[in-house]
Amino acid sequence: MPYPNPCLFGEVLFDVFPDGRRVLGGAPFNVAWHLAAFGAGPRFISAAGADPDGERIRADMEAWGLDTSGLQTDPEHPTGRVRVSLVDGEPSYAILPERAYDFIRAPMDSGSVGLLYHGTLALRGPVSASTLLGLKRGIPDLVFLDVNLRDPWWTLETTLGLVTDADWVKLNRDELVRLSAGEAGASAWPLPDLARRFLERHALSGLVVTLGGEGAFGLTPEGGLERVAPAPALEVVDTVGAGDAFTAVILLGLLQGWPLATTLARAQTFASRIVARRGATGTDRALYQPFLDHWGLDTY
Repeated sequence: MPYPNPCLFGEVLFDVFPDGRRVLGGAPFNVAWHLAAFGAGPRFISAAGADPDGERIRADMEAWGLDTSGLQTDPEHPTGRVRVSLVDGEPSYAILPERAYDFIRAPMDSGSVGLLYHGTLALRGPVSASTLLGLKRGIPDLVFLDVNLRDPWWTLETTLGLVTDADWVKLNRDELVRLSAGEAGASAWPLPDLARRFLERHALSGLVVTLGGEGAFGLTPEGGLERVAPAPALEVVDTVGAGDAFTAVILLGLLQGWPLATTLARAQTFASRIVARRGATGTDRALYQPFLDHWGLDTY
């Protein structure tokens, strides 16, 4: 593969709902989960508490065959948690502070890193932010930034610095507009033009912009804009985790050296399959088998 040894850095947490339901997730964790099923052998670097939630995370990773060597146990801080509540029927999210993933320490042996993926939420604390900086000093072949702007846990200056440090960036339409706010007249630009200017301004190797139900587009410095959209009759059961499923296949395409158009089409196909079922991840390997067969991937 062009970028072996993929490393994913960031949060793992539980979404806790008013009815007591608890759902394991966190964007980096979800992406690593999918990549493991696709046979990419990811290493997930994060931290969980020395509590029942942390024990469940480790057990679920081991059962799935996901490398646990990068999962640290923090005896001082609890496992990540997001409290989900309903306000006028709409979900509201309280991302609790001072969680284990805010205190990810430098791994004892990070080894060589071909592709380094990270988001933005886990960098809200100085300990994890410093650890990521140390991983970057190892000069990975490719840095992939998955932007997730979660108020109040981000600043424009810090996020733009992460963009400039990255090679590839994935964000949604709203995030692109918010991060381009300093561009004169940017609010009036067509979205593809805004994306092209963003790519050039930050000297990126690639940019992917998701558009919700309208699909996504991607571009590179040397290529044109590639678009993808879901099928008109797409069945939607649960959109939670669709973006992470999409991102996982974008990373898989980079790892496998697929053309951008092929990667986007496959990412959309997999994300469409995820929204037709309940939950961001699952333990049924039959979900992945048709994609493994069609894409010619050999995992075992």
